Amino acid sequence: MIERKKYLEQLISFKDKDLIKVITGIRRCGKSTLFDLYIDYLKEKGIEDEQIIRINLEDADYDFIKNYKDLYEYVKAKLISDKQNYVFLDEVQIVEDFQKACDSLYIKKNVDLYITGSNANLLSGELATLLSGRYVEIKMLPLSFEEYISYRGESDLQQKYVDYITKSSFPYTLNLENVKDIRAYLDGIYNTILIKDIATRKKISDISALDSVVRFMFDNIGNLCSSTKIANTMSSSGRNITVPTVESYLSALMEAFVLYKASRYDIKGKQRLSSGAKYYVSDIGLRYYLLGSKNADQGHILENIVYLELLRRGYEVYVGKVDNSEVDFIAINEKGEEYYQVAYTVMDEKVLGRELKSLENIKDHNPKYLLTMDFTPYTSYNGIKQINVLNWLLNKE
Repeated sequence: MIERKKYLEQLISFKDKDLIKVITGIRRCGKSTLFDLYIDYLKEKGIEDEQIIRINLEDADYDFIKNYKDLYEYVKAKLISDKQNYVFLDEVQIVEDFQKACDSLYIKKNVDLYITGSNANLLSGELATLLSGRYVEIKMLPLSFEEYISYRGESDLQQKYVDYITKSSFPYTLNLENVKDIRAYLDGIYNTILIKDIATRKKISDISALDSVVRFMFDNIGNLCSSTKIANTMSSSGRNITVPTVESYLSALMEAFVLYKASRYDIKGKQRLSSGAKYYVSDIGLRYYLLGSKNADQGHILENIVYLELLRRGYEVYVGKVDNSEVDFIAINEKGEEYYQVAYTVMDEKVLGRELKSLENIKDHNPKYLLTMDFTPYTSYNGIKQINVLNWLLNKE
């Protein structure tokens, strides 16, 4: 198992705190493995096996749990009255009205509750209302490049980057050297997400249309998109689909953590814009699985990797607009704002000038970065730092 250090540290910091720990993320990104790592930590700290109650609600062994009452009664019967109990519920959204069971367990003084889910709706609606202010969300993604390299080693970083994007960042693919086996594994993930997590949940009958939208979005990562543009483009190519249907599919794909949306942000006006957005995929390997290497825009793929890394580092991430130019990302956290321009290479002077211009149009003094694959000595252009993106991904900048 790869030690998911950042996520594990978050769980440890919330141990025994009066909060439900909610871990969300795309299917197979490592949520259950994080539980394994954390349970190992608890045992190292002297927690006994009988204090740990773990249930994977996708496991056929728990088919007898049909509703929240069954779940609550099953867990309640296993609680030790005079000790702290650590309760882990995997894929809890499978159980109808699961939030009622969570609330009932949460109010018990000797229960520390941890749950996972593969759908963003886990924290919407009734759960958010019922548990307002009483939970903390840990948002998981597949392996970062740094985590990938911690397993694969640092030699030949550029080839490792190619492997990272083509062979997938889903943790289990590290056990699969054969490309055919990796494709078979990704096929299983993709179809499970499409059928089980999206089509069944959203009652979508036209799987072919849903698949077409996914392929369109994967082929347009890093491009400004609107539902109208997507519907019109697909209709012109023979796939008639309405704007409301596109919006419904995009919403479902984001809820299943397949896609992430970066809205536009007016840097001068300091406000989020409602028109246009860019979409990024949670794992570039899924894109290669579906579309192959045909028309793979390496600049946009690199942009996708940077976007996900900024999310991992805890930023809110937007597409920046300044006058008539665009900055790839404005990253905002409690410390302020940072600006990022991403380009595969800027060895051509014209390309360098174009990439710098957008950042130069921003007149404030927040940090500005140009991330590229170029291995060049440390360079700064009027305060704009050019950094090799692989070093940045490895926190070596």
